[in-house]
Amino acid sequence: MNHFLNRVLERPSYGYLRDGKLYVPTHKEILKLFFDRYNIFKSKKNWLTFCSWNITLLLTIPFFTFFFKYFSWSLLPLGGIYGMVLMGSHGTMYLHRYCSHRGFRFRNSFFRFIVKNLVIKVIPEETYAVSHLVHHKYSEEPGDPYNVNGGWLYCFLACANHQPISTDLNEKDYQVLAKFMQGAGLKTNSYLQYQKYGSLATPINFLLNYGLNWIFWYGTFYLLGGHALATCIFGWVGVWAFGVRTFNFDGHGRGKDKRKEGIDFLKADRSINQLWPGYVAGEWHNNHHLYPNGARSGFLPYQLDLPWIFIYSCFQLGIVTQFHDPKPRFFKEHYNPYLKNRQQLKDSMVTS
Repeated sequence: MNHFLNRVLERPSYGYLRDGKLYVPTHKEILKLFFDRYNIFKSKKNWLTFCSWNITLLLTIPFFTFFFKYFSWSLLPLGGIYGMVLMGSHGTMYLHRYCSHRGFRFRNSFFRFIVKNLVIKVIPEETYAVSHLVHHKYSEEPGDPYNVNGGWLYCFLACANHQPISTDLNEKDYQVLAKFMQGAGLKTNSYLQYQKYGSLATPINFLLNYGLNWIFWYGTFYLLGGHALATCIFGWVGVWAFGVRTFNFDGHGRGKDKRKEGIDFLKADRSINQLWPGYVAGEWHNNHHLYPNGARSGFLPYQLDLPWIFIYSCFQLGIVTQFHDPKPRFFKEHYNPYLKNRQQLKDSMVTS
């Protein structure tokens, strides 16, 4: 348990273990910790959690503004496509496959910046990328920041309770994390600044990035369709921002083993391939856990992978210079042996 990834996240006040087993906190304990971590007046080191949740809460304003003032049946599906498909696919492509796993590489920082800001920004890279590596290291074990066995609320509020980086890292550990996130284009604090703010991201750069991103995209949608289109798009982004916090709970079977033979090949955890997140965001979760560093996770013919289509298109255009595609390994190591064993079983039943 002394692995580097075991000490990089801020431990919850209720801990991970009791009597050698995962401790599942009560809803009261989870909510108490959430409001402690959200309280910017208690500690300035809570600033990233405070800003992250306020960004999500602010998106309820355009959501209700659209529905009560500008509602249009023709705009509704446009917002849905943007919020579910574009936001979901961009999150999988940029936050997941690039920031966390480096499944592909950009030609230069200019292209990385453009791709980074292709959609409305919601989830901080720091909060997502570091904790996601921990999730893979300790999937469904104590220490997993969004452990499905902790329950729905445990996962939903993980971004505040379990995902922030530790506020008392030594300088060596901090520099390892800083270098990792700098590779994703994040301007990081010095170690002295980190000791003050408790984060990798610098507050001023964070606020400038998000502020300018929101101004640009609201202005763009306003020019295209007025406040009606802009509030519709931003409102649907809010739906995605709340919904994405529930994904890992659903993606690991809600704590039950829902894996299916011939579809979910990883047996080490209960991650599953689901049609909805697969089609709208390319998130074939069991495939991803099988080959986490891949730029693609849709392997079978029906497994549409929009993020992969984007990544490969960028490769053809020279925006991306290299990528890791585990599809050939999947067929060699898992699917072809499965088909062979199934055929042998059928043949044995016929001859018996």
